[in-house]
Formats: sequence, C-alpha cells, structure tokens
Amino acid sequence: MKPLLFSLCFLVIATLAQAQGRFNSSELSINGFRNPSIGLEYRYHALSVHAGYYITNFTPNTTTQFLKTGVTLWVLPIGQKEIPSSFYVGAAYLRGLNRLYKDQNTVSAEIGFRWMIWQGLNLRIGVIALAAKDKGLEINPTPGISYSFKLN
Repeated sequence: MKPLLFSLCFLVIATLAQAQGRFNSSELSINGFRNPSIGLEYRYHALSVHAGYYITNFTPNTTTQFLKTGVTLWVLPIGQKEIPSSFYVGAAYLRGLNRLYKDQNTVSAEIGFRWMIWQGLNLRIGVIALAAKDKGLEINPTPGISYSFKLN
C-alpha cells in the first residue's frame, strides 16, 4: 500500500510542477459575475488574490450577499492560448451583508475550471463549500464570467 500511495503522490506533484510552468507571469482579471466575486483578481504565476462582492442563492429566490477576499491556486493549464484554460482550488474569507449571514464571518473552499473562450474572455464553473459559526455547511455551484489581461 505504501508504494502505491508514494507513487500516486509523486505523480500528482510531478504533474503539477510541469503544468505550472506554462502560465504566463501575471494577469489582472475583471470578474463580472459571482466566481470568485464581482471585483478584481490579480494572478502571479499559479497563485492569485481576489476581492469583491459575492452573491449566492442558498434557497430559491433568496439572494445572500457577502464581501469576499481570498486566494486561488491554478493548476494543470490546458491549451496553447496566451492565457491558458486551467483548473483551480481556492480559499476565501467572506463577510455577510444580509439575511442569516448579516455581519457574520464566513470561510469557504472552492474548486473548479476556468475556460478561456476568446482572447481574455473566460467562463468559470465550480463548486463552493461555505461554513460559518452556528450554521450548517452550504454547498453551491459557482458560475462566473471574467475578462483577463496579460500584464507581462
């Protein structure tokens, strides 16, 4: 069992190390809808930081609003475009603005895929797990649309 686990870990690390070399050095994204938030994101190599306004619906027709800031790790770039499509994992801090989360601190973890459509235009699809004190774990899909600018 140990050799299998070691081999699997080695394969994952080697794949990530190779994949990360294909990212350009930095980019700035204007995020227009929900993922990671409506705001700005700055990526340097395979790590980005973001801040903005985040909305979600835990129940139909009930919008919950947050301020959100966090970090994202980009892995396994795909394609030959100037800014490649890629998978991501992220963690964030959210501050509730209304409803059951008003003035409440919240944390989240997110995983998904960013598909570069044309030049800097991209779509994201992922899933977020959101947790707050005295609240159950909320899991939701996280679609998004952004435009990214290569900085160098």
